Formats: sequence, structure tokens, C-alpha cells
Amino acid sequence: MEQPIRILQLFTILNRGGAETNVMNYYRKLDRTRFQFDFIVHRDEVGAYEAEIIALGGTIYRLPPFNPLKIKHYKKQIAAFFDQHTYPIVHGNCSELGIYIYQEAQKRGTPVIIAHGHNATDGWNLKSPFRYYYKKKMMPYINTYFTCGYEAAVWLFGKKNAPKAFTMTNAIDSSLFAYDVQKGDKIREELDAVTTQNFVHVGRFNVQKNHDFLISIFYELVQLDANRKLFLIGIGDLMAPIQNKAAQLGIADKVVFLGSRSDVNELLQGMDVFLFPSLFEGLPVSLVEAQASGVKCYISDGVPKESIIVNDNVKVISLKESALVWAQTIHSQNKFIKQDVSQIIIDKGYDINKNIILLQEKYLALLQQHS
Repeated sequence: MEQPIRILQLFTILNRGGAETNVMNYYRKLDRTRFQFDFIVHRDEVGAYEAEIIALGGTIYRLPPFNPLKIKHYKKQIAAFFDQHTYPIVHGNCSELGIYIYQEAQKRGTPVIIAHGHNATDGWNLKSPFRYYYKKKMMPYINTYFTCGYEAAVWLFGKKNAPKAFTMTNAIDSSLFAYDVQKGDKIREELDAVTTQNFVHVGRFNVQKNHDFLISIFYELVQLDANRKLFLIGIGDLMAPIQNKAAQLGIADKVVFLGSRSDVNELLQGMDVFLFPSLFEGLPVSLVEAQASGVKCYISDGVPKESIIVNDNVKVISLKESALVWAQTIHSQNKFIKQDVSQIIIDKGYDINKNIILLQEKYLALLQQHS
């Protein structure tokens, strides 16, 4: 029996982040008689998706964390890995931080080396000089550009190369998110949120997601109508400060921290409004999921407009506006009826069942092109 083509996916950790969730959406639908994913991660911590990956036949390999001060040791570990393993396709999902894996893969004659842009600009911080250096340095070692959207491609590959990138859409199984009144009622009962207007945010607790501002917005929303709850789905380093802020503002009883969840599609059924005031984004899976579930979405102008799939369900508000203005805008648009929009998701090219075929065809075409 012919063995499947094994593709090496590169990640930092396999938790429920946007890039990880996107790849898992594809992996579940993959024709595993023809293709198989294996994974390199850079943490000893066991990620949320690892058990499922092993159950699906994938293998997980561990490298030390990427540290610019310990590059010599890191490169030795990569070389040792490639001494034992050969892959026809290396698919990097950690952007420019895959540089030394790309370099070693090219040295070993790997036919297809992909860098995948999952995020747009993150502004300027202490990591920025390293990121810009590695972005430029990685280019000779990759031969394929993947992206979730145009802005992410511009950030990682530059304007000249962005149009060359293959868009691996942040697709979902729309049937799992299609709004169902009975499911919505059941979730509201389980969350003790039958009579409240329910707000939700899905995302890691990090600077990018702007939880601090989100809590300020929700505080103002509660001043306008106390019959509201906010459900926060995700984990991260900034969770504790956000919990403290909710307590300090006196709204801790209205803010529910749900942690990392595998049933986001179910939880969204019971929600009314999705709040997403991110500082920057590529093309977020969570926003695709929220739109697919039929909720009203309020997003910042830090989110690319190409993320808007269901036009009537999304409102953009500038980050220059105050939390009060955000709250007043949301409060004034209170009359919104949820409905099944899954056909729009399919028509716009965000359903996984079609996109998995496109991805498999792309992998085969790349192998033919570069072998």
C-alpha cells in the first residue's frame, strides 16, 4: 500500500490559537490515506491539540524554544532532527522564526519549503529588530509563500511578494457554527444567561487582543444596561490582570472567564455580540467563527477589512474612539436578529470542505513544481 505524503508543520506550541486552530480544521478533513501531518513544536508543555493529533496519526517532535542568544545549540538540535527525518514539504507556521529550520531543510534538499503568514504588523516592540532581521534573512531559504490574507502576506513577505502568496483561507466547518435556536437556548441555560444580553470574546490573553480596552468597553456597556454578561474564551499571561481590572471596576459578577474551550461553536450559539477590539490581526479564525454563528460583531480598525465576510453582521469602530463611544455605538444598535448565514460562509470561500481539496491540490502541484 502506498504511504501518504508526510508534511512537517512548524509551530511554537499547539494550543487553541488562531493559526493552530486553522491548521487543525484542515487536518481533520485531510485525506490521510494520501497526506499526513507531523509537527515540530518549541515547548515542553503539552499543547491542547496534541492528543487529537496523535489520534489522527500525526507525530509530534520537540525542539528547544527559539532564543536568539542560544542559536548555536538550537541549530545543532535542528541538524540532529534532519539527520533522522526527511520530509518532502516543510510548512512553517511560526513566520520568520522558522528561519533556521528553513535553512537546514534547504541544505538537506527539501523540495518544498513554505513560510506561512498568519498575522499582520504588531507595531514596534523589543522583539521587532529581531523579527525584521529574520524576515529578510529567511527569504533565500523558502520557495513558497502561504498566507491567511493579503495584509499578513505584506507583513511577512513584503508588498512585492505578497501577490505571489497562496491564500490558505482560515476556513471552518460552517455546518458546526450554523445558528440553531434550540442550541442557543440550551447554551444560555447552561451558562445561566437566559435573560441577559450576552457578549463574547475569543482569543489569547495577550497584548494584541486588547483585553484591557475590551473590559473598559464592557464597563461602559453595563452602565447603559446592567442586564449584560461578558464571556471570555481563552487563556494567556494577561488573564490575571484582566480579572483584577474587572473586580476593580465592580463588574466581576458580569464577566465570566471560560478558559480554553473545545466547544466554541456551541458556546457561540448562546451569544448575541462578539467584541473584538484587537490592536492588529492577520485574518482571525475566531472572527470567521463568530460571523458564521450569526452574532453581531464589533471589530476594531486594527482588523483587516478582508476579514468581513457577512457584511450585515459586522461593524468597524476605530481604536481612536473611547470606550464610551464604543459602548454607545453598540448600545444604539441593539435590535439585531440572529439567523443562519452558513450559505454566505460557503459562497465566500470559507467552508473547509471545499478548501481542503484546494490545499491538497496545492501540495501536489508544489511537489511537481519543485521536485
